[in-house]
Parts: sequence; structure tokens; C-alpha cells
Amino acid sequence: MISRRLIRVKVFKVLFSRISSGSESLQAAEKELLMSCDKTLDLYFYLLSLPVALRNVAENKIEAGLKKFHPTYEEANPNRRFVENRLIEKIANNETLIKKCEAAGLYWSDQLSFVKKLYNSIIEKEYFKNYMSLPSVTFADDVKLICDIFENELEESDDLYEIIEDISLYCSDDIAYVLNVIIERLQKVREDKKVTHPTVFIKDEDREYALRLLTQSLIHYDDYVELMSDFTLNWEPERIAATDLALIVMGIAEGIAFPNIPLKVSINEYVEIAKFYSTQNSKVFVNGVLDKVLNALQKDGKIQKSGRGLVGSAE
Repeated sequence: MISRRLIRVKVFKVLFSRISSGSESLQAAEKELLMSCDKTLDLYFYLLSLPVALRNVAENKIEAGLKKFHPTYEEANPNRRFVENRLIEKIANNETLIKKCEAAGLYWSDQLSFVKKLYNSIIEKEYFKNYMSLPSVTFADDVKLICDIFENELEESDDLYEIIEDISLYCSDDIAYVLNVIIERLQKVREDKKVTHPTVFIKDEDREYALRLLTQSLIHYDDYVELMSDFTLNWEPERIAATDLALIVMGIAEGIAFPNIPLKVSINEYVEIAKFYSTQNSKVFVNGVLDKVLNALQKDGKIQKSGRGLVGSAE
């Protein structure tokens, strides 16, 4: 599930936290990293269960309307299309999802005001009204509605970010990524098949990549900072943003420890991360320093790339 870039971000956060706090326990750092990765999968299950909570709100609203002494025509003849959405039914009955949410203690019933507010917003949207007014609906129509909800309603929701932040600081930045994973997977669901779920890591070797990147960066942090200083003659380490130092250290660690990853890829990845987690000018600084350091290490034979298309400079 977790992409290499997201792994890099998680390693960066753990590394930065450990360096800032002065904690040198590699074991504790590794435990924190793996827990952070697990929390992203928890977030996936929590968000995926949201349509079920929305359906519950819709059902309660229908039941309340039917119990009125003088219901309106719409209340007496409710449109049950949303509450009978077949994809939501699949999600609601998915044993894996139920167990995962129970194990993590994640229930939307604890956030009922948010769910009601979200439902009231959704029912006013054009895509929802179009779905509810179709002469008939296919399973593909059911899927599209749920994907539209995930795509249009959640990524920019400040309320959702506050909820996730309160639940766990480890995955508040993962919401957009997880939403994309959910949408991509739901678009592939078939009516005669169960909803399946991803594992924490896309590939088995990604877990080893995450741990090795953290280990290499944490153990050799001071060495790599000193190495970097040779290429930043006008800058003392104390004057460089701590986030930049961590990102450059990770870039050096990746260049040295992973011969199958092109230097250019490593540089580009840490420049992209710098855009979101460091200062305004960090992307230029990180790019320039990493390019100089990694090319110098490669020329000295301290970095050796192997594999097709990997032999050569970072240029």
C-alpha cells in the first residue's frame, strides 16, 4: 500500500524526531517507523468504512420521516437508493474491515456530528442528485457514487483532518494518498467479488527498504553531516534548517546503501519532500548539495550503482 515516497516521508519524520530529541535508540526508532506504517493501513480501513456510517445516517433520517404524524410525500415515500447501494453493503459486510476497525478502536459513531454534516453536504451535490434520480442503477453506478464521495468530499475537509490528527499524529499527512488508494481499488470491485484490501507494504522488500534507510541515516547521521559540510563552505550546520539536514542525510544514505536506485531518482525524491516539509528555498538547497555530494562519492568509488541503466553519474 505504502509507496516508496511515503516510506521516505515516514523515515524522515522519525529521523527528524529522533535527532531533535537526542534519542539514539535505533530499536525504538524502528518500532516507531513500523507503527507509523501500520497506522496508514488503519487509516485506509477507517476511511473505507465511512460510506457505511453515511448510510446509517440516511437510514435513520428515513425512519424518522416515516414516524412523523404528518409526513411529507417524500418522507412517506423515501428514495432508498443510497441506503441500498450494493457497494456499501459489500463494505458493511466485509469481515476483514470490521475486524481491523474493531482492533484499532476506530468507529464513526464516535464522530456522528461530522458524519451528519458530511451527509447533509453530499445530498446537495449534483452528482448525488443525478444518482438518486436515475431510472435504474447498475453496480457500476453504485461504485461511481462512492468513488465520487471519496474524490470530492474528503481531501479538502478540515474537519476530517482534525479527526485524524486527534486519532493519530502518524497519518494525518496520509489522507490524500489513502483516498487515492481507496478510489483506485474500489473502481476495480466487481459485483460478484469481495472487496479486497492492500497490505502495509506494496512489496515485501519495501519493509526492508524502510528499515535500512532509517538505520543507515540514523547511525551515520553525524558522519554524513560532516561530509556534507565539505560542499557547503559558506554554511555551518547550525545555520542550515534541521529539516534540510535530515533530508540530505537521507539522500546520502540512500545513495550509498541502495545500489539499485538511480542517484537522480533519490535526488528528485528528496527535493519533492523538501517542498512540503522544509523552508521555501529548501528544494534548491537540497538539490544542489545532494547533487554535489552524491556525484563526488560516485567518482571516488564510494557509491557504486549496479543494474541496467544505473551505471553512470547522477546527471
